[in-house]
Amino acid sequence: MANSRHNEKHVVIVGAGPAGLTAAYELAKAGVGNVVVEKDKVVGGISRTVHYKGYHFDIGGHRFFTKVKVVDDFWHEVLPEGEFLTRSRLSRIYYNKKFFYYPLRAANALFGLGLWNSFLIVLSYMKAKFFPYPVENTLDQWVSNRFGKRLYEIFFKTYTEKVWGMPCSEIAADWAAQRIKGLSLFTALKNALIKPKAVEGEDKSAVIKTLIDAFQYPKLGPGMMWEMVTDKVRERGGEVRMENAVEKILWANGRVFGVEVKTPEGTDIIPGTDFISSMPVRELLRKLDPPPPAGVMEAAEKLKYRDFLTVAIIINQRDLFPDNWIYIHDPDVKVGRIQNFKNWSPHMVPDPEKTCLGLEYFCFEGDGLWTMSDDELVELGRKEVHSLGLAQASDVVDGCVVRMPKAYPVYDGAFREALQTIRQFVEQIENLQLVGRNGMHRYNNQDHSMLTAMLAVRNILGANYNLWTVNDDNSYHEEVKDGEGDLYTRDLAQLDATQPQIPQRVLAADA
Repeated sequence: MANSRHNEKHVVIVGAGPAGLTAAYELAKAGVGNVVVEKDKVVGGISRTVHYKGYHFDIGGHRFFTKVKVVDDFWHEVLPEGEFLTRSRLSRIYYNKKFFYYPLRAANALFGLGLWNSFLIVLSYMKAKFFPYPVENTLDQWVSNRFGKRLYEIFFKTYTEKVWGMPCSEIAADWAAQRIKGLSLFTALKNALIKPKAVEGEDKSAVIKTLIDAFQYPKLGPGMMWEMVTDKVRERGGEVRMENAVEKILWANGRVFGVEVKTPEGTDIIPGTDFISSMPVRELLRKLDPPPPAGVMEAAEKLKYRDFLTVAIIINQRDLFPDNWIYIHDPDVKVGRIQNFKNWSPHMVPDPEKTCLGLEYFCFEGDGLWTMSDDELVELGRKEVHSLGLAQASDVVDGCVVRMPKAYPVYDGAFREALQTIRQFVEQIENLQLVGRNGMHRYNNQDHSMLTAMLAVRNILGANYNLWTVNDDNSYHEEVKDGEGDLYTRDLAQLDATQPQIPQRVLAADA
């Protein structure tokens, strides 16, 4: 009797990244039939783990730290405790041929920048406090108001422009508000003197995420989590179809009724009662059949994406440097960030006498970096680690390249208005929900993407959550105050208690 309502539904999920697979797992637990379609051969999206000759590496590094209780519960429900490692965080900034700890360490910053420069940074910060930019439309204005213009130019400008491929004056302040919220020069200095730690039993909402100094990590990388979720979805009767590229999203009268996919065997149409999409929202609108109104399509074409590639190089050295990752604030090299995967987990590197580095390059699909051959990119990586003094070029013995299109939704001057137009249109399609980073064109972390998927599932079961409040700077700050942040600190049962629309038989079946 409890599952009769569930059996009336069949959910089609586009994308097998963290958001799509979270939705599939939550639906499978609730007894709701679902199918995930993924155009790639690998699950996990940008949170995948790549395997190369026994080596494992991420597409970027993915820390498993969250203040979202339901996400933390999910991780530990899926992956046995022994498969998680607790890792101490060490990350530094490479600037002006010197290394600076991040989060900030007072003595290191003082001696590295010099007494006079440090004095000028404090003076610049005081000026920003008394004479701030009256409006904060752009990233340079937002950061300068919180750190002072001098520190912005030293520690933010070069790296950020390398990441986004545009001047900071053209990047919307929304990105900084999401990624650096709760942090200023004052809180950074306070953290340098009195370091906060997330310890067992402590409320994680009291720690600013940007400043955490420990995190958990699956011993074989984040893809281990999503491969396990895929297995569990299939065990519960759900489908995860790989190499199924969406060709059309068929809709009429305010409802989607099917998805046409291209498979290795041909073309298939998958019907459903409800649809969840984590594919890039610009692509979603291009796939709608019939097409949306011209104004909506014009808005979609204004959305831009920054692409990403990782050059993984294997170095014939046991130890190179102690960091998990290093931010490269050096305009003389193209690499933006370097991961040391052995320091994320020793299980990632099969030969203890070697080290695997992930050199991250930010680019646009089709530009000079993107179109370089793999051999050329490995050679570039070899030269750049040598010029940075991190390794000898002659010690690089192997390498490979992974390209990741649409890794980052771009926050430029046009995105906010365009996204609002798109939201107003999509909200008229009653059985379609957008989730995840690219699905919502929001720079969400893995945990926020997962939460949007969890709430989308609850909506299919009868709730009425607004997915756009997740990681919304106006409603959620990483410094959670008493009485705030219920969406993040409660478990699903407590959240559902605030949603009288969900029938009690659904809750009972999902328990």
